[in-house]
Amino acid sequence: MQYGIWSIVPPLVTIVLALVLKNVFISLLIGIFLACLILCGFNPIVGLNDTFYGLVNTFSSSGNTIVLLSMLLIGALIHMIERSGGIEGFVDIMVKKRGIIRSKRAAALFTWLLGIVVFTSGSLSCMVTGSVSRPLNDSLKLPHEKAAFLVHTTSTPWCVLFPLSGWLAAMTGYLTSGGVPEEEAISVLIQSIPLNFYCIIAVVFALLVALFPLDFGPMRKAELRAAATGELDDPASVDTAAAEANAPLSGVKPRAKNMLVPMLVMIGTILAALCVSGNGNPTQGDGMQALLWGCMISLFVISVMCMAQRLFTLDQLISEIIRGMSTMLPIFFVLLFGLTMGTLVKSLDTGNYLSSIFMQLLTPALLPLLTFLISLLLSFATGTSMGTMAIMGTIAIPMAINMGVNVPLVAGAMFGGSIFGDHASPISDTTIMSCATTGCNIIDHIKTQAPYVLCFAGASMVLYVIAGFLL
Repeated sequence: MQYGIWSIVPPLVTIVLALVLKNVFISLLIGIFLACLILCGFNPIVGLNDTFYGLVNTFSSSGNTIVLLSMLLIGALIHMIERSGGIEGFVDIMVKKRGIIRSKRAAALFTWLLGIVVFTSGSLSCMVTGSVSRPLNDSLKLPHEKAAFLVHTTSTPWCVLFPLSGWLAAMTGYLTSGGVPEEEAISVLIQSIPLNFYCIIAVVFALLVALFPLDFGPMRKAELRAAATGELDDPASVDTAAAEANAPLSGVKPRAKNMLVPMLVMIGTILAALCVSGNGNPTQGDGMQALLWGCMISLFVISVMCMAQRLFTLDQLISEIIRGMSTMLPIFFVLLFGLTMGTLVKSLDTGNYLSSIFMQLLTPALLPLLTFLISLLLSFATGTSMGTMAIMGTIAIPMAINMGVNVPLVAGAMFGGSIFGDHASPISDTTIMSCATTGCNIIDHIKTQAPYVLCFAGASMVLYVIAGFLL
């Protein structure tokens, strides 16, 4: 069934409400209800019922369930590390005793480098990079807005530029679905990487702002606030109750091993699980399965360590784990709503509707620009890069082949535009995860990052105009 202009109403209303009300919960719930209302033929009772069951059906996907469960486990892990003195001990070694990382610049560079190292999955990168780098960033007063930007920008944008993971299979699949011969798909993908202007600009600029004082707009205000007052968040966004709940136990000796051991176990377990599930090739492994194993084993290890150090009784340990999970509940529900919204937007066929409108404006030399623009708008409205690639692969690639336009250039525009939404949308899963692991408020992250990503997109559009006429 074609829903026409109605198909863009739920994502559009959700995004506008999120930016106006600064409340992602209400915005997503209203968007989900509107989507269900349209899908059921505007019957309010059925729409309300479908809203409830839409949330329930999100758990029917094992991938969704693993991501949501992993967030709770990450919350428990971080809480246990902090309560056992692990973070304080780690900061003592890195900053005070050894002086390995001595400045905000060094902490920001460490965050960027860690994001580059974890390249197999955007979600995995956000989880690991944010969790590991946060203690250093907090101790050296790097604002949470800057940390979230660095974590987010080195997740999916880098995964697409360095697709030695499940992204390789997915991206080549999108190319072949558009008519690129299977034996040429890898070659076209490799040629498209230097033409993915958005992701290249984003990753390089993130490195530059980590090294030099190049911040502007709301991000500069956040940096000045942190430098002047030591406040890592906008005071209006601070959750003081959560901060008190995560305070280390009084009288506990700082122990760096209480952070290093579980974090190394998590990374090691993830790598091992990737190798096992990929039959010896970690780039072909199951990232979601690896993430779940890594979270579970690392939480078990820190629990055993706490018991061995006699920091908690068994009952206290269980209570602390549950309390740690509870710190992630707000993000858990935002992500649940976001995943549900993504499924409904797909059912509304929003992507094909938007594509059909913008492709009417097509001229051959402008195909790369229009592909980038449509992918950008579609991914921002839906919050999904993979979904946008799947839609645009069947539209833009065949047009490039039939019209004799440079296919790698169009592919680069498609991949880069698709990543924009994953990077910029408040309903993107990596947006939510970046904020969860860095401690940044979602609206603050979107507000401070927006000038950057819009500049990246603007520069990319100019480059695609030039390249469209030259290549």
